[in-house]
Amino acid sequence: MFKKILIANRSEIAVRVIRACRELGVKSVAVYSEADRESLHARLADEAVCIGPAPSRLSYLKADAILSAARLTGADAVHPGYGFLSENADFADACKAAGLRFIGPSSQAMRQLGHKSTAKAVARAAEVPVVPGTKGLVDKNFMKDAMAVGFPVMVKAAAGGGGKGMRLVREPKELEAQLKAAQAEAQASFNDGSVYIEKFVEQPRHVEIQIAADSRGEVVAFPERDCTLQRRHQKLLEESPSPVVPPQTRRAMQEAAIRLAKSCGYQNVGTVEFLYDKDGKFYFIEVNTRLQVEHPVTEAVTGLDLVVAQILSAAGEALPFDQARAGEIRCHAIEHRINAEDPDRGFAPCPGRVESLSWPGGHGVRLDSHLYAGYTVPSYYDSLLAKLIAWAPDRASCIARSLRALGELEIGGIKTTASFHKKLLGTEEFRSGRFDTGFVDRLREREAAAA
Repeated sequence: MFKKILIANRSEIAVRVIRACRELGVKSVAVYSEADRESLHARLADEAVCIGPAPSRLSYLKADAILSAARLTGADAVHPGYGFLSENADFADACKAAGLRFIGPSSQAMRQLGHKSTAKAVARAAEVPVVPGTKGLVDKNFMKDAMAVGFPVMVKAAAGGGGKGMRLVREPKELEAQLKAAQAEAQASFNDGSVYIEKFVEQPRHVEIQIAADSRGEVVAFPERDCTLQRRHQKLLEESPSPVVPPQTRRAMQEAAIRLAKSCGYQNVGTVEFLYDKDGKFYFIEVNTRLQVEHPVTEAVTGLDLVVAQILSAAGEALPFDQARAGEIRCHAIEHRINAEDPDRGFAPCPGRVESLSWPGGHGVRLDSHLYAGYTVPSYYDSLLAKLIAWAPDRASCIARSLRALGELEIGGIKTTASFHKKLLGTEEFRSGRFDTGFVDRLREREAAAA
């Protein structure tokens, strides 16, 4: 087992990893930017090192500064969290070269699966269903390729995520302009302007399978997470199990995810994401080669600790559970992402000082956050403030518990998205489970028309 782990991240995920380290008896090192000097993760860790100014490119994205902090503190492993350098294969290689264990998959697996076009090729080879589309990157024959796929199509950044470099094209006459816009955005966001084309799946759901793998070749797949409720391709709420996926399809998705992982020698945790259409068919989208923001949903449903599993796997130990245990559904769980945004002003960012704070509690409620009263939320980073997770024996009870917990949540001094989550849970569409990835946008349009 490791003696000391450096967490190359910030905010709630850094706090989450620090707590797992403490339970395992492993020392933790936090890194922080000048803007995060008073952040909770820097306070909770056994040691903390400032790695640069506030902008991410000068701190959390500076691999050399992070590796210097690891050498300075005598860390023997690096946990990247999610975002920042977590899916950067070059950073994983740099950690290995510096004699540090990267707590994540190998750089080879990251390169195979981190680029969407190559990941689709791996999926095809593993006989995992994929959305029809170009087999490689878009070139000068883009119109011919799009016509072969069939309109409407999606243009997608090959190296991207979070909705960046993505464009819906319904008519051939729109293709060239939208293609150039997607390439420009992809270049600006990921320093990689390559894109590919795939068929647009109408009224889909976004369903994903969490996997975990160890160095012995054991791979397990967990119950699905339904991440359909999104705004601008950013997830707002996740739940498990999905209200629409039947057991036989769940098993097929799990088996597909395991085949994919084994085909490239995947180790550590990851997530295989699928589109699930209105006819009950599923299609591979991508693999996130890291811990997901929504991992607590799976932890709540199964009662297993994914961060501990990550650390054990990276240390060369066997997974502390098998497929039978990982696949158990012990309850229903919902996670709410509470962001520093004002839903009444188009979800405008709302950084600022947290004047007061009151967390919900009680049976079946978990709150992951880095906030405390008096903390100032900086404007430089992602707006995620907290993750509120509720679980109960069934979906209806879980919705009721979520509403109770959301009602108890108080973050004074800044606007948050908590009120919008209560609104979502009150809709007939959510309660019945009949929604798709466009539902949030339609709800907002409906509210604007009624105003």
